[in-house]
Amino acid sequence: MNFNYSIEQYSDVYQEQVSDLILHIQQVEYNIEITKEDQPDLLNITSIYQIGKGNFWLAIVEGKVIGTISLLDIGNNQVALRKMFVDRRYRGSEFQVAKKLLNKAIDWGNDNSIQEIYLGTTPQFKAAHRFYQKNGFTELRSQELPSEFPIMKVDNRFYKIALY
Repeated sequence: MNFNYSIEQYSDVYQEQVSDLILHIQQVEYNIEITKEDQPDLLNITSIYQIGKGNFWLAIVEGKVIGTISLLDIGNNQVALRKMFVDRRYRGSEFQVAKKLLNKAIDWGNDNSIQEIYLGTTPQFKAAHRFYQKNGFTELRSQELPSEFPIMKVDNRFYKIALY
């Protein structure tokens, strides 16, 4: 199968597509009671994620956003992995969209002297739990998170990877 897509740094021209993709996955696929208003960062990606040692990337095919990932700078050479979502049609090892997005974030972390990447996720995202563990993340308790880590109200599973 010939499937061409690119991983690109976020630009505001994609803001609506990013919001639509994330909200659809959260609300429709996983029945998570979360709104756009609960996530004001979706309207301010450049000023929230693309500062300090943070950034935000998109997987794009033919001008359409099919995946997202971001790193939020939380200080002390640590970041929070946020907004990792892939359109249902492009998930899995056949396409490698999630893997390439994660690799982009980890490469950025290594290039920017990041020591640890932390993330929080919901119990519903079981495939994501397996994906993170398969890619070197270890589970930890919320008490082990840095005090600056922003815990979302829907998150209760947490992971970390150390970079060198």
